Amino acid sequence: MTSHAARTYQVITYGCQMNVHDSERISGLLEDAGYARAPEDAEADVVVFNTCAVRENADNRLYGNLGHLRPVKAGHPGMQIAVGGCMAQKDKDVVLARAPWVDVVFGTHNLGSLPVLLDRARSLEASQVEIEEALTRFPSTLPTRRDSAYAAWVSISVGCNNTCTFCIVPSLRGTEQDRRPGDVLAEVRHLVDEGVQEITLLGQNVNTYGVEFGDRLAFGKLLRACGAIDGLERVRFTSPHPAAFTDDVIAAMAETPNVMPSLHMPLQSGSDRVLKVMRRSYRAEKFLGIIDRVRAAMPDAAITTDIIVGFPGETEDDFERTMEVVAASRFAAAFTFQYSIRPGTPAATMPDQVPKEVVQARYERLVDLVGDISWAENKALVGRTVEVMFAEGEGRKDAATHRLSGRARDNRLVHVAVPEGAELPRPGDIAEVEITYAAPHHLNADAGLRNLRRTRGGDAWATRREAESRAPAASVGLGMPTRRPTA
Repeated sequence: MTSHAARTYQVITYGCQMNVHDSERISGLLEDAGYARAPEDAEADVVVFNTCAVRENADNRLYGNLGHLRPVKAGHPGMQIAVGGCMAQKDKDVVLARAPWVDVVFGTHNLGSLPVLLDRARSLEASQVEIEEALTRFPSTLPTRRDSAYAAWVSISVGCNNTCTFCIVPSLRGTEQDRRPGDVLAEVRHLVDEGVQEITLLGQNVNTYGVEFGDRLAFGKLLRACGAIDGLERVRFTSPHPAAFTDDVIAAMAETPNVMPSLHMPLQSGSDRVLKVMRRSYRAEKFLGIIDRVRAAMPDAAITTDIIVGFPGETEDDFERTMEVVAASRFAAAFTFQYSIRPGTPAATMPDQVPKEVVQARYERLVDLVGDISWAENKALVGRTVEVMFAEGEGRKDAATHRLSGRARDNRLVHVAVPEGAELPRPGDIAEVEITYAAPHHLNADAGLRNLRRTRGGDAWATRREAESRAPAASVGLGMPTRRPTA
């Protein structure tokens, strides 16, 4: 292991939960190589951008930040900049052509090469580019610095076998590769032993898990196996594909107490014609049927979705079909996106690109409808008691109360008022609260806590915080916020 005792790092993340988890691995690799996480609001010795090729304006955000760092690097001898993730995989040498002051470019398949590439760039005083075309080592074997002490991501698969015409992910992440169930469960048990009490199973299409080893019921079995792990309080997963959603998964969700009653399932469009052009191998009737069966098994389940507005060729009638499916689905929330061209995807060259002003008008109508439905669904919870697991962050304080935030079992965000003088829950602790107010995107609980439970996850958070407070401050950091996923 190379020693870098005085060198610090920061990882800046764009995009989805998969990227967030990859950034935890990047942090783990760097710390394993002797780097230290930089404190906030200062300049870091190594800045790593973990990029996204799916989000709108991803290129502009990256190159804007790289431009911002150019003079910073010029005034900071020895500083290095690395660019990894999906955009690096897609653009390869384009990154250095546009930003030649970047030291390292690495892809989605070779996260583990980063420390060596940084060393090589320093010793050779030349930029290093390494982009593997296929995954040779499942990334969960890499060291990981988890962002949270009480909640963790667990990858069950990487890659995707679908060919959606708007999506570039399969060409960047490769075809689906599944971990063996025993490996997944061993990681979960290890995390629980360390104090983690909530896990989120990750995959590009989690419910196709098992396709590589020939068990189409593997995902439901995995959920049930997670239910047998002592100390694991909450299990979530993202994201399933409607075409592969089977009733055995619904049964596993409903019959496994620690699998949470929440489901994020992308709709993308409510028009069968558009879904066909998107190569989404389901239709609106199938999607609505899944929702009906989920709610029959779990009446209190909160269902969320992704929707694209203005896909090439989308007509007003197509858009109205989407509005009808949204109205029937009663989503707790929806991540809505205006279609934008992604070079390298079939949709990028399709005729009948919808004019920007039409897309904007439809988008605003959809957002209004989603907001109205979300608000009505949240209002129905006023007066009910829900279980909240408190999340990282101190919350806000006024003269009379602390207001802390957490997630209900159905994943709704709840802001909880804790009266002055009352025992404050730690991140990871769990309590029951009564919902007193509903907004479109959150709930308030202002009647105090009931049955506050100090959890192992809260203990783990407190232990980590104490250790970090005792650690000597690193010399420098970078004053740029870490980006969080937008969906």
